[in-house]
Amino acid sequence: MEKQPQEVVLIGGGIMSATLSILLKKLNPSIKISVFEKLDKLGFESSEAFNNAGTGHSAFCELNYTPQANDGSIDISKAIDIAKQFEISKEFWSYLVEHNYIPSPENFIRKTPHMSFVWGEKDVNFLRSRHKALTKHPLFSEMEYSEDINTLAQWAPLIMANRKDSKDIAATHMSLGTDVNFGELTRFIFNSLVEKGEIVLKTSHEVKDITRTNQNNWEIRVKDLVSGHKKNVNADFVFIGAGGGAILLLQKSGIPEAKKYGGFPVGGQWLICQNESIIEQHQAKVYGKAKIGAPPMSVPHLDTRVINGKKSLLFGPFATFSTKFLKHGSPVDLFKSVNTNNVGFLLNCAWSNMDLTKYLVQQVMLSKAQKIKSLQDYFPDAKIDDWYEQTAGQRVQVIEKQNSKGVLKFGTEIVTSQDGSIAALLGASPGASTSVSAMINVLKTCFPELMNSTWKDRIKEMIPSFGEDFNNPEVVEKSRARTSTLLKL
Repeated sequence: MEKQPQEVVLIGGGIMSATLSILLKKLNPSIKISVFEKLDKLGFESSEAFNNAGTGHSAFCELNYTPQANDGSIDISKAIDIAKQFEISKEFWSYLVEHNYIPSPENFIRKTPHMSFVWGEKDVNFLRSRHKALTKHPLFSEMEYSEDINTLAQWAPLIMANRKDSKDIAATHMSLGTDVNFGELTRFIFNSLVEKGEIVLKTSHEVKDITRTNQNNWEIRVKDLVSGHKKNVNADFVFIGAGGGAILLLQKSGIPEAKKYGGFPVGGQWLICQNESIIEQHQAKVYGKAKIGAPPMSVPHLDTRVINGKKSLLFGPFATFSTKFLKHGSPVDLFKSVNTNNVGFLLNCAWSNMDLTKYLVQQVMLSKAQKIKSLQDYFPDAKIDDWYEQTAGQRVQVIEKQNSKGVLKFGTEIVTSQDGSIAALLGASPGASTSVSAMINVLKTCFPELMNSTWKDRIKEMIPSFGEDFNNPEVVEKSRARTSTLLKL
């Protein structure tokens, strides 16, 4: 039988580490877990509300999850996979509500319709085909489609008011969509774990180095940023969930698997409206089509968000550039990540993705007035004085070496050592929305025997549909009925 992990170190105080902490504690109650976060607060990097999209990514509205082939067919496989993962996330969050790890679900998740909105004959045909393909699956059977102006105006009055050209426009609508504040969720989970005495959590503590010991476990060098004191902590399992900073820490570990990864930072900026007369006219998340060359996190969307109890409208994100790997990172992060192992395939990737480079340059050069013009595609009456700019989060686009070439990886990547003693999460969207499935995949990879035996039934207690088939309408209906009740959706 595989040995149960006894001492674990998790690096990063975001939603991934919070999720893995509670999973491990429930699977092995005797486990000792230490979490180190560089900032003086939790969930304020990639998990923070203004730093991420806040959409419960379930593929209801994200058009980049359903690519169209040259023959016109729509590939819905990724959309189905992401939708399944989000249902699993909701089941796990429902378990946390039931067991008092989350006191008030309405403080982090709210029912908010998800819409896809397009214009022009080509994109309308695409959306119509997408709807036809998706609604054959029980996860999407409730999705509505319309090209009728009056129906669209009912779904989203703001985007239809005074629209000059109402020909060749279409939208899909899913009332099951959600708005999620992952920063609040992160803090709920960590605060409960600390109050119950189930983990040791240290903020303002930066991990400076990770080295393998002669005993074949790991020594983590940690610096207290307040006192300046340094200490070593040993662990037989390490998880690096430090957002964009994970790639630098992974490289410090020295595992061979780290040598085939590099990264390129992409930042973001929102346009934000807090004019209540405008905000009250919009209650939806409306996603459009990304421009050619745009990374997935730059898909334009006009979002209803509730952050810190205040309702706002967000539009964007517009891409920005910084050499930092984290919003609160260092300007030398990018340069520190480049080494003899990855410089060749990183340059190859840059040369092969000139569309992305061109897109980033164009985005960085945009004035506020030009951003408002982009917004007017979604909200024709938008006025520049009603919106202000705010920096969003920083993401690192993962680049993997494949046959000596650098390949951009869109999505979330899990990198583990061969012995499963260390794992890191790289990448971005859908990220936080699929955090539960991502962390279960970490456990499956690092502790395969336990996940196939002792831990399997315990996972099932937390996630009732674990191992069941979401292609089955009854499974979908049963799961959603339970989670909608417990999460007050």
